[in-house]
Order: sequence, then structure tokens, then C-alpha cells
Amino acid sequence: MTNPNFIDLFAGIGGFHQVFTSLGANCVYAGDYNTSARKTYETNYGFEPDGDIRKLNPQNIPDFDILCAGFPCQPFSIAGVSKKKSLGMEHGFEDKEQGNLFFEIIRIIQTKRPKIMFLENVKNLKSHDNKNTWKIIHQTLIDNNYYVFEKIIDAQYYVPQHRERIFIICFDKYVFPDINFEFPECPQKRIVELKDIVEKKVDSKYTLTDKLWQYLQLHKENSLKKGNGFGFGLVDLEKDTVTRTMSARYYKDGSEILIKQKNDNPRRLTPNEAKRLFGYPENFIIPVSDCQAYKQFGNTVVIPAIRHIAERIFETTEEYAKGNARVNSVQMSLF
Repeated sequence: MTNPNFIDLFAGIGGFHQVFTSLGANCVYAGDYNTSARKTYETNYGFEPDGDIRKLNPQNIPDFDILCAGFPCQPFSIAGVSKKKSLGMEHGFEDKEQGNLFFEIIRIIQTKRPKIMFLENVKNLKSHDNKNTWKIIHQTLIDNNYYVFEKIIDAQYYVPQHRERIFIICFDKYVFPDINFEFPECPQKRIVELKDIVEKKVDSKYTLTDKLWQYLQLHKENSLKKGNGFGFGLVDLEKDTVTRTMSARYYKDGSEILIKQKNDNPRRLTPNEAKRLFGYPENFIIPVSDCQAYKQFGNTVVIPAIRHIAERIFETTEEYAKGNARVNSVQMSLF
């Protein structure tokens, strides 16, 4: 696949942008609702994404070949569903602010007809609402004449973070009448290890206060007594090789991933350590506050995992172009 155009929806800080431009693709449009994320995106890629996708006229998007989207996951995540239920709020597709945004993607593809889609979401998307949510998503994509291939992959095979996500790859049936896609096997060795991301000298502001550390320990103790699963994730760099999943709530107390320290309370990751935990390059700029940075990394994708799948997409289309004489030369000209 040679220099295709792609769009970056629900772009966040541009994980898809990082990967696809490194593989020679051109980003012709990006959008994200969050103002702070748009600032980070613009700082690193040179243009500010659009805002609310619900106000977008698809006709105004330049023509493109690949649609990338990590559409909002909170309405489907285990933690998000639990929180919304406890507050008496709707979740899944009933969440009108976030849950219905998948159908904004459908609105765009019905107008622009991309050849390929690369979608990402939480693992729970497949089991949410007794699997009805996934059935609707899967059938909607099929009804729009796309082949659908999906797989749940744990990022810990790429980076030292346990992070299971569902990846959905779609091919236009009209462009690729009988294509078959197989996800790549996870690598035997990680791209980066935990010891490689941790800084030796860290500002004391990242160390938990006595009050917060005592609160987290007490909360864990009470949760265990009630049979609940809450508990902070304490990482011992002498023993542990993988962290828990970092979510957007990390800014609140850092409890998901705390680094054990000698003769002191545990500490949070620094934003730079979080950046490395997701496989972002060292030259990636963080122009926002620590609080916003934690939210942004908690919502982003793991770069090496996305790259591995994207490379397989490119390989698959190139093999298809060479081996399938029925493909119209005009259709394949962009590949």
C-alpha cells in the first residue's frame, strides 16, 4: 500500500497518526471533542483537529482510503458501566453523549466509503449487554458491505502494561471482493521493558502523601473484607515486569500503577514514563498539565500494537493486489 490517505476520528493525542504517517500514509482530517487533547495533537502534528463529530458534514472531509477510530469506550468498559449504573445513568448505546458515537462513524462511511477501517475499543465491547452491543456493531458493519475481522489483544506482548483491547479491521467488499485478513501473532519479546521506561530521579511531587497512601491501603483492606476487587497496583521493579491497565482516571490518585520506593511512600508514574508505557517516541511533546496528560495517555492506544496490525493491513492489501486479477486497476491505484 503506497501513500494512502487516512482520517483520524476520536483522535485523542494521535496514536493512529503516529503509526500511519510513519508507514507513509497521509492524514487528511482529524477530529476530537476534547480541547486539551486537540492542543497536544496540534503541538505534535502541526494542525488542530476538528471538534464535535456530531456537527461534521461528511461531504467536507477530503477523500480518504482508511478510517481510523478509537471511538469512546467508557459506555462499554467494565468500570464505566459500573459507575454509570451506580449513578443511575445510561450506558452502552443508551448513553446519548458517547454511546451513540459509533453511528457517527457509520454516517461518515456511508458518504465517503473508505476502503479500510481500523477501529479500537475496550475488550468489554464484545460482552456488553449480553453481547447485544457487539452484535449490533458487527451487523451494522456487514450491512454496509464490509468484511469484519476482530481480535482481542493484550498490549503486554508489546509494552509492559496489561491492556486488553478489541481491534476491528474492515475491508470494503466492493474493493476487496474476497479478501482474508489474519491478525499478526504477538511478538515473543516486548518492544520495551518496564525497567526501560522508569526514570531514576523523579520529582518528589509524584510521591503519594501520607494521607493518600493511608487512604488507599484502608480502601483496599475494606474492599477485600467485602469481597470486592478494588486494590491499588503496587509495582516492585525488582520483581514485576508488567503493570496494570492505565485508565483516564489515573490522574485522581494513581492507584492503578504505583511504583514502590525504598524508605518512602509509593509514587505515580511521571507523564514521560506514561508516554513510554504506551510506546510513544521520546520526542513526543506533552504540552499540557500532568492531570491532562494522564487523562490523555489513559485514553490512547499502544503504539507498537497498532503498528504491528497496520503493517499487516498493508501487507494484506499488497498481496491481494498482486494475486487477485479481478480487482479493478482503478480501485487499487491508491494502493
